[in-house]
Amino acid sequence: MPTAVTVKVTGRVQGVSFRWYAVQEAERLGVTGWVRNEPDGSVAAHVEGEDSAVDAMVEWCGRGPSYASVRHVAVTEAAPTGAKTFDIRY
Repeated sequence: MPTAVTVKVTGRVQGVSFRWYAVQEAERLGVTGWVRNEPDGSVAAHVEGEDSAVDAMVEWCGRGPSYASVRHVAVTEAAPTGAKTFDIRY
């Protein structure tokens, strides 16, 4: 059974291709879910997959792409949705 979490990333995370790089990292790790910009300037994501892959994706969110400056990552357990891909939501 897959693990699922919701992640909220704050800092300088919009306008730095965070979502695009998140999709690339999710595909590399084999996790599914989505990522989107939030009105408050944060980035939110739903990540599901094997425990170690989800943990690795959360760890990546703590760094983000090279132009990002992540201040904080909040992680909340979530119910798996059965997502088949990892997509950018608008």
